[in-house]
Amino acid sequence: MIPLGKLFRTTVFKLSLVYLVIFALGASAVIGWVAWSVRHLVDQQIGVAIKAEINGLSEQYAQGGISRLVFIVDRRTRQPNASLYLVTNFQGLAITGNVAALPPNVLDKPGVRETLYQRHGEATMHRMAMARIFVLPGGFRLLVGRDLGDRETLYQVMGRALLTSLFWLIVIGMLGGLFVARRVLQRVDAMNDSARTIMLGNLEGRLPINGSNDELDRLAQNLNAMIARINDLMVGMRDVSDNIAHDLRSPLTRMRNRLNAAVDGDSASKEEALRATIDDTEKMLATFNALLSIARIQSGEGAGAMAPIDIVAIA
Repeated sequence: MIPLGKLFRTTVFKLSLVYLVIFALGASAVIGWVAWSVRHLVDQQIGVAIKAEINGLSEQYAQGGISRLVFIVDRRTRQPNASLYLVTNFQGLAITGNVAALPPNVLDKPGVRETLYQRHGEATMHRMAMARIFVLPGGFRLLVGRDLGDRETLYQVMGRALLTSLFWLIVIGMLGGLFVARRVLQRVDAMNDSARTIMLGNLEGRLPINGSNDELDRLAQNLNAMIARINDLMVGMRDVSDNIAHDLRSPLTRMRNRLNAAVDGDSASKEEALRATIDDTEKMLATFNALLSIARIQSGEGAGAMAPIDIVAIA
């Protein structure tokens, strides 16, 4: 069982966390943009509906005056799920409508705005509405609005959906990162075990390959080729050492016997022994140079100094 602390320290897990953060930021931006777009669309639809109602009620006022407007507004306020309506005189006193209270000076500024309001029967002013204030001829003011509770509920739902999505994204990303890190770490540990065996002197060992041909497989293949090349060079070096020892045993033995014999001989025999020893030394040096050249050629070092030759001419 791989310890969690070891998994958390792996590069794969850290990269998974980076990708997770980037994806979470991207998802948050997308969901936030969608939520803003939905809110903007809802505001547009509410504004269009309010404007249409304002235009219709203004026409009713133009046709029948304030009494007709009050009658129509009173009838609309009695309908289920009615919009917000308020008709006031030039002094700001309510004539009819289902709005009990507004913040100060709201009716003094014509146009569309979001404002707090209080319905009849409610104790506090805690609701939000989008309202349009329209000044009628004669100083009367008409307010038509829509409650924004549904919009805020939709916004809260999307916010909770964003938080829930991010939570599960983090959980799934963490579990996925741990799973991937565990799989990769198992392969890396197997490669490390094989590498330790090879470092102990077993150059016949090789790093494991699972056949997926991924980056770890390609790395293992290249390292195995390098180990095989090192093994070949070591074998060649051992062969060169054996050849040197074999080729030098006889000349060194002759040189020793010749020098031992010359110790008790006359000057002529000593001079002859020295000359023969020098000849053997030259032969040994030539043998050394030949073996070293063969070793360089086998290792590929001497390939750059080679040149093509005409074998036919030599023949």
